[in-house]
Amino acid sequence: MEEGEKEMMDEIEKRKSQHIEITLNQDVEGDNITTGLERYRFIHEALPEIDFQEISCETVFLKKRMKVPFVISSMTGGTEKASLINQHLAEAAEECGWAMGLGSTRAAISEPSLAHTFQVRKFARTIPLFANLGAVQLNYGFGLEQCEKIIEMTEADALVLHLNSMQEIFQVNGDTNFKGLLLKIEKLCSQLSVPVGIKEVGWGIHGRLARKLFDIGVSFVDVAGAGGTSWSQVEKYRLNDEVKRKAAEAFSDWGIPTSEAVVDARNYCKKETIIASGGIKNGVEAAKAIALGANLVGFGRSILKEATESTEEVLKKFKQLEFELKASMFGIGVSSIQELMYTDRIQKR
Repeated sequence: MEEGEKEMMDEIEKRKSQHIEITLNQDVEGDNITTGLERYRFIHEALPEIDFQEISCETVFLKKRMKVPFVISSMTGGTEKASLINQHLAEAAEECGWAMGLGSTRAAISEPSLAHTFQVRKFARTIPLFANLGAVQLNYGFGLEQCEKIIEMTEADALVLHLNSMQEIFQVNGDTNFKGLLLKIEKLCSQLSVPVGIKEVGWGIHGRLARKLFDIGVSFVDVAGAGGTSWSQVEKYRLNDEVKRKAAEAFSDWGIPTSEAVVDARNYCKKETIIASGGIKNGVEAAKAIALGANLVGFGRSILKEATESTEEVLKKFKQLEFELKASMFGIGVSSIQELMYTDRIQKR
Protein backbone atom coordinates (compact mmCIF):
# COMPACT_ATOMS: atom_id res chain seq x y z
CA MET A 1 0.00 0.00 0.00
CA GLU A 2 1.31 3.46 -0.93
CA GLU A 3 1.81 6.08 1.78
CA GLY A 4 -1.19 8.15 0.72
CA GLU A 5 -3.47 5.12 0.73
CA LYS A 6 -2.19 4.08 4.16
CA GLU A 7 -2.94 7.51 5.58
CA MET A 8 -6.45 7.35 4.14
CA MET A 9 -7.07 3.91 5.67
CA ASP A 10 -5.72 5.03 9.04
CA GLU A 11 -8.12 7.96 8.91
CA ILE A 12 -11.08 5.68 8.07
CA GLU A 13 -10.26 3.30 10.96
CA LYS A 14 -9.83 6.24 13.33
CA ARG A 15 -13.15 7.73 12.19
CA LYS A 16 -15.04 4.46 12.68
CA SER A 17 -13.63 4.06 16.18
CA GLN A 18 -14.53 7.63 17.05
CA HIS A 19 -18.06 7.16 15.70
CA ILE A 20 -18.63 4.22 18.06
CA GLU A 21 -17.29 6.09 21.09
CA ILE A 22 -19.15 9.32 20.33
CA THR A 23 -22.44 7.54 19.64
CA LEU A 24 -22.18 5.62 22.91
CA ASN A 25 -21.01 8.44 25.15
CA GLN A 26 -22.16 11.80 23.80
CA ASP A 27 -25.53 13.48 23.32
CA VAL A 28 -25.99 12.99 19.60
CA GLU A 29 -29.75 13.15 19.28
CA GLY A 30 -31.21 16.14 17.48
CA ASP A 31 -32.70 18.99 19.50
CA ASN A 32 -36.38 19.94 19.27
CA ILE A 33 -37.17 17.06 16.93
CA THR A 34 -38.56 13.61 17.64
CA THR A 35 -39.62 10.58 15.64
CA GLY A 36 -43.21 11.76 15.92
CA LEU A 37 -44.29 8.29 17.04
CA GLU A 38 -45.23 9.72 20.44
CA ARG A 39 -48.02 11.60 18.66
CA TYR A 40 -49.75 8.30 17.88
CA ARG A 41 -51.47 5.92 20.26
CA PHE A 42 -53.07 2.53 19.83
CA ILE A 43 -56.74 2.12 20.66
CA HIS A 44 -56.77 -0.48 23.41
CA GLU A 45 -58.89 -3.57 22.77
CA ALA A 46 -60.09 -4.84 26.15
CA LEU A 47 -61.38 -8.09 24.60
CA PRO A 48 -58.77 -9.00 21.97
CA GLU A 49 -60.35 -12.38 21.11
CA ILE A 50 -56.96 -13.92 20.30
CA ASP A 51 -54.56 -16.25 22.10
CA PHE A 52 -51.30 -14.47 22.94
CA GLN A 53 -49.41 -17.73 22.36
CA GLU A 54 -50.68 -17.87 18.77
CA ILE A 55 -49.47 -14.41 17.76
CA SER A 56 -47.02 -14.69 14.85
CA CYS A 57 -44.46 -12.03 14.06
CA GLU A 58 -43.09 -13.90 11.05
CA THR A 59 -42.46 -12.13 7.78
CA VAL A 60 -40.37 -12.56 4.61
CA PHE A 61 -37.53 -10.31 3.47
CA LEU A 62 -35.06 -10.94 0.64
CA LYS A 63 -36.83 -14.28 0.05
CA LYS A 64 -35.95 -15.46 3.56
CA ARG A 65 -38.34 -16.11 6.42
CA MET A 66 -37.84 -14.00 9.53
CA LYS A 67 -39.19 -14.75 12.99
CA VAL A 68 -39.78 -11.07 13.66
CA PRO A 69 -39.84 -8.01 11.32
CA PHE A 70 -36.79 -6.39 12.92
CA VAL A 71 -33.56 -5.28 11.27
CA ILE A 72 -30.19 -4.42 12.76
CA SER A 73 -29.53 -1.10 11.09
CA SER A 74 -26.18 -0.77 9.35
CA MET A 75 -23.78 0.46 12.00
CA THR A 76 -20.13 -0.48 11.97
CA GLY A 77 -17.12 -2.43 10.75
CA GLY A 78 -13.51 -1.76 9.89
CA THR A 79 -11.97 -2.03 13.37
CA GLU A 80 -11.36 -4.91 15.79
CA LYS A 81 -13.92 -3.52 18.23
CA ALA A 82 -16.41 -3.26 15.38
CA SER A 83 -15.66 -6.86 14.42
CA LEU A 84 -16.66 -8.05 17.90
CA ILE A 85 -19.78 -5.88 17.86
CA ASN A 86 -20.80 -7.39 14.52
CA GLN A 87 -20.21 -10.92 15.82
CA HIS A 88 -22.45 -10.33 18.85
CA LEU A 89 -25.15 -8.84 16.66
CA ALA A 90 -24.96 -11.61 14.06
CA GLU A 91 -25.14 -14.41 16.61
CA ALA A 92 -28.17 -12.84 18.27
CA ALA A 93 -29.83 -12.12 14.93
CA GLU A 94 -29.44 -15.74 13.89
CA GLU A 95 -31.03 -17.01 17.09
CA CYS A 96 -33.88 -14.50 17.09
CA GLY A 97 -34.55 -14.41 13.34
CA TRP A 98 -33.71 -10.77 12.65
CA ALA A 99 -32.22 -9.33 9.45
CA MET A 100 -28.83 -7.61 9.70
CA GLY A 101 -27.19 -4.73 7.93
CA LEU A 102 -23.41 -4.23 7.96
CA GLY A 103 -21.59 -0.94 8.31
CA SER A 104 -20.04 0.71 5.27
CA THR A 105 -17.72 -1.75 3.54
CA ARG A 106 -15.75 0.88 1.66
CA ALA A 107 -12.73 0.40 3.92
CA ALA A 108 -12.59 -3.35 3.31
CA ILE A 109 -12.39 -2.90 -0.46
CA SER A 110 -9.59 -0.36 -0.11
CA GLU A 111 -7.82 -2.47 2.54
CA PRO A 112 -8.59 -6.24 2.33
CA SER A 113 -7.08 -6.87 5.78
CA LEU A 114 -10.22 -5.24 7.24
CA ALA A 115 -12.58 -7.61 5.42
CA HIS A 116 -12.90 -9.99 8.39
CA THR A 117 -14.58 -7.26 10.45
CA PHE A 118 -17.57 -7.50 8.09
CA GLN A 119 -17.62 -11.27 7.57
CA VAL A 120 -20.42 -12.42 9.85
CA ARG A 121 -22.11 -15.01 7.65
CA LYS A 122 -20.34 -17.80 9.58
CA PHE A 123 -22.25 -16.62 12.68
CA ALA A 124 -25.56 -16.13 10.88
CA ARG A 125 -26.15 -18.71 8.18
CA THR A 126 -29.87 -18.28 7.58
CA ILE A 127 -30.84 -14.64 8.15
CA PRO A 128 -31.24 -11.90 5.53
CA LEU A 129 -27.92 -10.05 5.45
CA PHE A 130 -27.16 -6.89 3.53
CA ALA A 131 -23.88 -5.15 2.87
CA ASN A 132 -23.60 -1.38 2.85
CA LEU A 133 -21.83 1.33 0.88
CA GLY A 134 -22.24 5.09 0.68
CA ALA A 135 -24.11 5.90 -2.54
CA VAL A 136 -21.77 8.86 -3.05
CA GLN A 137 -18.89 6.41 -3.54
CA LEU A 138 -20.35 5.74 -7.01
CA ASN A 139 -18.92 9.19 -7.82
CA TYR A 140 -15.55 8.36 -6.24
CA GLY A 141 -14.32 5.30 -8.12
CA PHE A 142 -16.73 2.59 -6.99
CA GLY A 143 -18.72 0.76 -9.64
CA LEU A 144 -20.14 -2.65 -10.45
CA GLU A 145 -16.81 -4.46 -9.96
CA GLN A 146 -16.28 -3.10 -6.44
CA CYS A 147 -19.91 -3.73 -5.48
CA GLU A 148 -19.69 -7.34 -6.63
CA LYS A 149 -16.53 -7.71 -4.54
CA ILE A 150 -18.46 -6.44 -1.53
CA ILE A 151 -21.16 -9.07 -2.06
CA GLU A 152 -18.60 -11.83 -2.53
CA MET A 153 -16.66 -10.74 0.56
CA THR A 154 -19.71 -10.54 2.86
CA GLU A 155 -21.91 -13.27 1.31
CA ALA A 156 -24.73 -10.74 1.56
CA ASP A 157 -28.22 -11.14 0.13
CA ALA A 158 -28.42 -7.48 -0.93
CA LEU A 159 -26.46 -4.24 -1.10
CA VAL A 160 -27.73 -1.11 0.62
CA LEU A 161 -26.52 2.25 -0.61
CA HIS A 162 -26.78 4.83 2.14
CA LEU A 163 -27.58 8.49 1.54
CA ASN A 164 -25.70 10.74 3.95
CA SER A 165 -25.27 14.07 2.20
CA MET A 166 -25.67 16.15 5.37
CA GLN A 167 -23.13 14.01 7.20
CA GLU A 168 -20.55 14.31 4.43
CA ILE A 169 -20.60 18.12 4.42
CA PHE A 170 -19.77 18.16 8.15
CA GLN A 171 -17.33 15.26 8.03
CA VAL A 172 -13.62 15.95 7.86
CA ASN A 173 -12.63 15.47 4.20
CA GLY A 174 -16.18 14.40 3.38
CA ASP A 175 -17.25 13.31 -0.10
CA THR A 176 -19.77 15.93 -1.20
CA ASN A 177 -20.34 15.34 -4.93
CA PHE A 178 -23.82 13.84 -5.02
CA LYS A 179 -24.43 14.91 -8.64
CA GLY A 180 -25.84 12.36 -11.10
CA LEU A 181 -26.22 9.54 -8.57
CA LEU A 182 -29.76 8.56 -9.55
CA LEU A 183 -28.63 7.35 -12.97
CA LYS A 184 -25.70 5.47 -11.46
CA ILE A 185 -27.97 3.80 -8.91
CA GLU A 186 -30.35 2.80 -11.70
CA LYS A 187 -27.49 1.25 -13.68
CA LEU A 188 -26.23 -0.65 -10.64
CA CYS A 189 -29.74 -1.98 -9.91
CA SER A 190 -29.91 -3.44 -13.42
CA GLN A 191 -26.45 -5.05 -13.28
CA LEU A 192 -25.69 -6.18 -9.72
CA SER A 193 -26.18 -9.87 -8.93
CA VAL A 194 -28.25 -9.11 -5.80
CA PRO A 195 -31.04 -6.61 -4.98
CA VAL A 196 -30.14 -3.01 -4.16
CA GLY A 197 -31.74 -1.12 -1.28
CA ILE A 198 -31.48 2.52 -0.27
CA LYS A 199 -31.37 3.98 3.23
CA GLU A 200 -30.90 7.38 4.77
CA VAL A 201 -28.78 7.71 7.91
CA GLY A 202 -31.18 9.74 10.04
CA TRP A 203 -32.70 12.64 8.12
CA GLY A 204 -35.46 10.76 6.32
CA ILE A 205 -36.61 9.95 2.79
CA HIS A 206 -39.82 11.56 1.59
CA GLY A 207 -42.45 9.76 -0.43
CA ARG A 208 -41.67 11.29 -3.84
CA LEU A 209 -38.05 10.23 -3.61
CA ALA A 210 -39.02 6.74 -2.40
CA ARG A 211 -41.31 6.40 -5.43
CA LYS A 212 -38.53 7.55 -7.76
CA LEU A 213 -36.10 5.04 -6.24
CA PHE A 214 -38.48 2.12 -6.65
CA ASP A 215 -39.18 3.19 -10.24
CA ILE A 216 -35.47 2.90 -11.15
CA GLY A 217 -35.18 -0.63 -9.75
CA VAL A 218 -34.45 -0.27 -6.04
CA SER A 219 -35.86 -3.27 -4.12
CA PHE A 220 -36.47 -1.71 -0.70
CA VAL A 221 -36.15 1.66 1.01
CA ASP A 222 -35.26 2.39 4.64
CA VAL A 223 -36.63 5.88 5.31
CA ALA A 224 -34.32 6.27 8.38
CA GLY A 225 -36.01 9.38 9.69
CA ALA A 226 -35.09 12.06 12.19
CA GLY A 227 -35.61 11.71 15.91
CA GLY A 228 -32.68 9.49 16.76
CA THR A 229 -28.97 9.91 16.07
CA SER A 230 -28.11 13.10 14.20
CA TRP A 231 -24.90 12.58 12.27
CA SER A 232 -24.22 16.29 12.03
CA GLN A 233 -24.10 16.23 15.83
CA VAL A 234 -21.83 13.15 15.79
CA GLU A 235 -19.43 14.80 13.37
CA LYS A 236 -19.47 17.99 15.46
CA TYR A 237 -17.46 16.18 18.13
CA ARG A 238 -14.76 15.32 15.58
CA LEU A 239 -14.42 18.77 14.03
CA ASN A 240 -11.52 21.15 14.59
CA ASP A 241 -13.09 23.56 12.11
CA GLU A 242 -14.79 26.10 14.40
CA VAL A 243 -17.07 27.41 11.65
CA LYS A 244 -18.47 23.98 10.83
CA ARG A 245 -18.63 22.96 14.48
CA LYS A 246 -20.81 25.96 15.31
CA ALA A 247 -22.81 25.52 12.11
CA ALA A 248 -23.66 21.94 13.09
CA GLU A 249 -25.78 23.33 15.93
CA ALA A 250 -28.05 25.04 13.41
CA PHE A 251 -28.90 21.62 11.95
CA SER A 252 -29.74 19.88 15.22
CA ASP A 253 -33.44 19.80 14.31
CA TRP A 254 -32.97 18.99 10.62
CA GLY A 255 -34.80 16.15 8.91
CA ILE A 256 -38.12 14.40 8.35
CA PRO A 257 -39.39 12.71 11.53
CA THR A 258 -39.52 8.93 11.20
CA SER A 259 -43.31 8.70 11.51
CA GLU A 260 -43.84 11.31 8.80
CA ALA A 261 -41.36 9.63 6.49
CA VAL A 262 -43.09 6.26 6.87
CA VAL A 263 -46.56 7.66 6.22
CA ASP A 264 -45.39 9.71 3.23
CA ALA A 265 -43.44 6.82 1.71
CA ARG A 266 -46.40 4.48 2.05
CA ASN A 267 -48.70 7.03 0.43
CA TYR A 268 -46.50 7.04 -2.66
CA CYS A 269 -45.48 3.36 -2.57
CA LYS A 270 -48.50 1.12 -2.00
CA LYS A 271 -46.93 -2.32 -2.34
CA GLU A 272 -43.17 -1.88 -2.05
CA THR A 273 -40.99 -2.86 0.92
CA ILE A 274 -40.43 0.03 3.33
CA ILE A 275 -38.22 -0.15 6.42
CA ALA A 276 -38.75 2.28 9.28
CA SER A 277 -35.73 3.28 11.34
CA GLY A 278 -34.46 6.37 13.08
CA GLY A 279 -34.82 6.77 16.83
CA ILE A 280 -37.06 3.74 17.41
CA LYS A 281 -36.30 2.55 20.92
CA ASN A 282 -38.84 -0.14 21.84
CA GLY A 283 -41.29 -2.67 20.51
CA VAL A 284 -44.32 -0.43 21.05
CA GLU A 285 -42.79 2.24 18.80
CA ALA A 286 -41.91 -0.49 16.31
CA ALA A 287 -45.52 -1.66 16.30
CA LYS A 288 -46.67 1.92 15.65
CA ALA A 289 -44.25 2.22 12.72
CA ILE A 290 -45.62 -0.99 11.19
CA ALA A 291 -49.21 0.17 11.74
CA LEU A 292 -48.31 3.41 9.92
CA GLY A 293 -47.05 1.48 6.89
CA ALA A 294 -43.61 -0.05 7.45
CA ASN A 295 -42.92 -3.69 6.54
CA LEU A 296 -39.91 -3.89 8.85
CA VAL A 297 -38.34 -1.83 11.61
CA GLY A 298 -34.65 -1.07 12.10
CA PHE A 299 -32.80 -0.56 15.38
CA GLY A 300 -29.39 1.09 15.67
CA ARG A 301 -28.02 3.04 18.60
CA SER A 302 -30.66 1.60 20.95
CA ILE A 303 -28.94 -1.81 20.71
CA LEU A 304 -25.32 -0.66 20.38
CA LYS A 305 -24.45 -0.69 24.08
CA GLU A 306 -25.48 -4.34 24.45
CA ALA A 307 -23.58 -5.21 21.28
CA THR A 308 -20.35 -3.90 22.80
CA GLU A 309 -20.82 -6.26 25.76
CA SER A 310 -21.83 -9.76 24.67
CA THR A 311 -24.14 -11.87 22.55
CA GLU A 312 -26.11 -12.73 25.71
CA GLU A 313 -26.84 -9.05 26.40
CA VAL A 314 -27.96 -8.53 22.82
CA LEU A 315 -30.25 -11.55 23.09
CA LYS A 316 -31.88 -10.12 26.21
CA LYS A 317 -32.51 -6.85 24.40
CA PHE A 318 -33.86 -8.58 21.29
CA LYS A 319 -36.24 -10.73 23.32
CA GLN A 320 -37.50 -7.68 25.19
CA LEU A 321 -38.18 -5.85 21.91
CA GLU A 322 -40.00 -8.87 20.48
CA PHE A 323 -42.15 -9.22 23.62
CA GLU A 324 -43.06 -5.53 23.46
CA LEU A 325 -44.12 -5.95 19.82
CA LYS A 326 -46.24 -9.02 20.61
CA ALA A 327 -47.78 -7.33 23.64
CA SER A 328 -48.74 -4.35 21.48
CA MET A 329 -50.37 -6.67 18.96
CA PHE A 330 -52.24 -8.46 21.75
CA GLY A 331 -53.39 -5.12 23.12
CA ILE A 332 -55.16 -4.22 19.88
CA GLY A 333 -56.30 -7.73 18.99
CA VAL A 334 -54.17 -8.57 15.93
CA SER A 335 -52.34 -11.86 15.55
CA SER A 336 -50.07 -11.31 12.51
CA ILE A 337 -47.79 -8.65 11.07
CA GLN A 338 -50.07 -8.41 8.04
CA GLU A 339 -53.00 -7.56 10.32
CA LEU A 340 -50.87 -5.02 12.19
CA MET A 341 -49.93 -3.29 8.94
CA TYR A 342 -53.57 -2.77 8.05
CA THR A 343 -55.03 -2.14 11.50
CA ASP A 344 -57.36 0.77 12.12
CA ARG A 345 -56.55 0.66 15.84
CA ILE A 346 -54.08 3.56 15.71
CA GLN A 347 -54.86 7.24 15.96
CA LYS A 348 -53.18 10.59 16.46
CA ARG A 349 -53.27 11.82 20.04
